Amino acid sequence: MKTPPEDAVSDAPPPEGAVCDVLVIGSGASGFATALTARGLALDVMMVDKAAQFGGTTVSSAGVIWIPGSRQAVAAGKADNPADVLAYLAAEGGNALDRAKAEVYARRAADILAWFEDHTALRYALAPAWPDYHPNQPGGSAGGRSLGPVAFDGRALGLHFPRLRPPLASTMILGGMIVGREDLIHFYGMQRSWKSFVHVGRLFARYCADRLSYSRGTRLSNGSALIAMLAHSAFRIGVKLHLNAPCERLTTDEAGRVTGAVIAGRSVRAKVAVVLASGGFPGSASLRARFYEHVAQGRTHHTLAPAENTGDGLAAAGAVGAAVAEVGRQPAAWTPVSLVPMKQGLVPFPHFFDRGKAGYIAVDRRGRRFVSEAKSYHDFVPAMIAACAEDGEISCHLICDAEAIKRYGLGMAPPAPGSLAPHVRSGYIKRGETLPDLAGQCGIDPAGLEQTVEAFNRHAEHGEDPAFHKGGDVYERFNGSAGQNPNPCVAPLKRAPFYAIKLYPGDIGSFVGLRTDSDGRALRDDGGPIPGLFVVGNDAASFMGGAYPGAGITLGPALVFGHLAGQAIAAEAAAVSPPRAGVPVSG
Repeated sequence: MKTPPEDAVSDAPPPEGAVCDVLVIGSGASGFATALTARGLALDVMMVDKAAQFGGTTVSSAGVIWIPGSRQAVAAGKADNPADVLAYLAAEGGNALDRAKAEVYARRAADILAWFEDHTALRYALAPAWPDYHPNQPGGSAGGRSLGPVAFDGRALGLHFPRLRPPLASTMILGGMIVGREDLIHFYGMQRSWKSFVHVGRLFARYCADRLSYSRGTRLSNGSALIAMLAHSAFRIGVKLHLNAPCERLTTDEAGRVTGAVIAGRSVRAKVAVVLASGGFPGSASLRARFYEHVAQGRTHHTLAPAENTGDGLAAAGAVGAAVAEVGRQPAAWTPVSLVPMKQGLVPFPHFFDRGKAGYIAVDRRGRRFVSEAKSYHDFVPAMIAACAEDGEISCHLICDAEAIKRYGLGMAPPAPGSLAPHVRSGYIKRGETLPDLAGQCGIDPAGLEQTVEAFNRHAEHGEDPAFHKGGDVYERFNGSAGQNPNPCVAPLKRAPFYAIKLYPGDIGSFVGLRTDSDGRALRDDGGPIPGLFVVGNDAASFMGGAYPGAGITLGPALVFGHLAGQAIAAEAAAVSPPRAGVPVSG
């Protein structure tokens, strides 16, 4: 695969007086989706990012997209009905749902994904058994709407590979090896399956070879693969990216049209449009306190988003009259996190899947369970916050026995044959020969924990959980332990030693954002558009009103509405000047 031009990325801001048709502020999935579309429609596109590396929040994600009715789903016999998709989104978002955007999404998402796959290096594979997060809701699906990115060779980026932001250090193995969800089944099964053993062995061999020439592994998966595929295609067709280039403010003409921006003290003119794609505001302590109720109360919170995501888009747009739409359900996409002691300090680790496995329970400081541990991460955090309403700190402990940790690990601590000892020594995980011993180390009431485990085990022997019905729907069972019967999410905790890890509230991105129409135009409080200004990604308000219906519900809209914004920008350009020949877009 041919590498992009050496000058596609600059480590310095654009020069004073630079001119382009479209200025995209941010380099996550939504920014690249807009840039690729606009460039493919013959517009001159410049991207800027305040960070020293590109990729934004996307690289810390699983890279999954929620695209109902994709051609991959159709080929697998899982065709979807837009009416069912709308019914599900309506059930999830309620009165907070942006119905107009939901209708566009249900109708256009599959075709837009197909466009990216036909015209760029983007490649996705269906996760046919991955259900919606609330599959029993009207229109909910037991599988076929979520897709994961195919692994990508980072060497195809050439000299720009070091400029790709790495994932969270806590989520990589050996300091630089990315493990995709598609690989986890092999890590969990490598002691029981020759196929899995060989798969894992090949991953390690590739990684060791990479480290002879690179600072980290070049086999990219998850969000890193998504960004690399988009970036490779964008750079190949002439999109120019400037790093270390923060947006300080937007510029306007006398009529109020946005005409460009001041980037690192330098004026850049955008002849057609400016696109805000700067990733929302999780990196801003003041905006978290403004929109996250528990943070406003002085409670614990840890974000997984880059520190650079400080709400620059909201501030810049607000200064020219754009309106913020506060969502009706949740202000962010929540996930529980643990804090891993690393050389760079405490690094958050997202607990997406381990909670749902058999042999794990979560308890508060009183030793009481408070929710089905297999629920989605977005649902788990509000339950944790409610359970700790009277406590000084919002936290809980995820607890398992020796059998469970051997098979699945715990947070960053690996399954066998990996060693738990470094994580015990660092204090990341606690180890107790008895439950009271473990409770004492964790600050949990020993009697409460013993009573909870005794009651849980009594029913778990039969695969039952009458208290919280863990494993009660197809999504929860999807997150469970393969081969564990009769309930893949439930097994007793009875083999010493016992282990625990402390969890806190966290987020993977904000849902509160700027008001936009279905083409991404920024709107004022009166509903009128601001000429020349478009908003995509987490800078835009969640069209689902803060609900989280399924895996990939942020990145799916990032691609879809980024593409629609690029088309709308090109249409506006064509309305004032003769159309130019499009640029061939290919991987």
